[in-house]
Amino acid sequence: MINILFCGNDKVFDGMLTCSLSILKRSRTDEPITFYIFTMDVSHIKSDYTCISDSKVKYFEDIIKEYNPDNKAIKIDVTDIYKKEFSGSPNESAYCSPYTLIRLFADLVDLPDKLLYLDVDLLFARDIHLLYDINIDDYEYAAARDYYGKFFIKPNYINAGVLLFNLKKMKETNLLGKARELIRTKKLMFADQSAIIRSTTKRKLLSQRFNDQKFLHKKTVVRHFSKRLFWLPYPHIDNIKQWHISRVHKKFGYYRFDDILYNYIYLKTKFDKEFYENDK
Repeated sequence: MINILFCGNDKVFDGMLTCSLSILKRSRTDEPITFYIFTMDVSHIKSDYTCISDSKVKYFEDIIKEYNPDNKAIKIDVTDIYKKEFSGSPNESAYCSPYTLIRLFADLVDLPDKLLYLDVDLLFARDIHLLYDINIDDYEYAAARDYYGKFFIKPNYINAGVLLFNLKKMKETNLLGKARELIRTKKLMFADQSAIIRSTTKRKLLSQRFNDQKFLHKKTVVRHFSKRLFWLPYPHIDNIKQWHISRVHKKFGYYRFDDILYNYIYLKTKFDKEFYENDK
């Protein structure tokens, strides 16, 4: 069994769908995959901070079951946990959104010991087993370096967009409990990422190919479409996501993911049409 964790509001559907399609299309496996989806309603902070809809989760599960009927999507509403743990905390207006914080609840929910947390703005270029099967029995988690952080912060500074959790070990060391305490009491530059790093006892450092935030090489396993610095035509930061297909073609020159992205367009259009017709 492969266990994956996504986190977000109703707007993560595009990323969740493209990321999952990349896993299903690039991996050779008979193992079922369970996708856990942490979500919450904190619309009192911002109007669009609402739970991912049941209709999207149902549609998503129908798609993943086409690849293996034992695949599952499990929506977990963590609103109450968030209000108890982080409401009014100094990191509630984090650099991204409160949804970046909710992966820190992984030890408070009944989840498997081995769990792969993924940001939704990434695509798998190769088989997920290359990452998921890495042995982390003696570590709390495994992660790759942050491409820019390793230059500007410290050499082994990690990016928390891809985290292979050993929840059993994390519970023993109380890593997430310590991270939550930091979120509640200190304003951190990168909120949850900073809290995880500061609370770590022992981690496994992965090759950059497992979370490549800038390039796509032959050996790249995960291409993370995070914010990136471009030098031309002038130095600027851009935030091109994989579902911005024309920009992925034009700016990056990537066509390697077209089978995934064109399938996504078809499925997303079909969902929008069905949802509109059911809503009439």
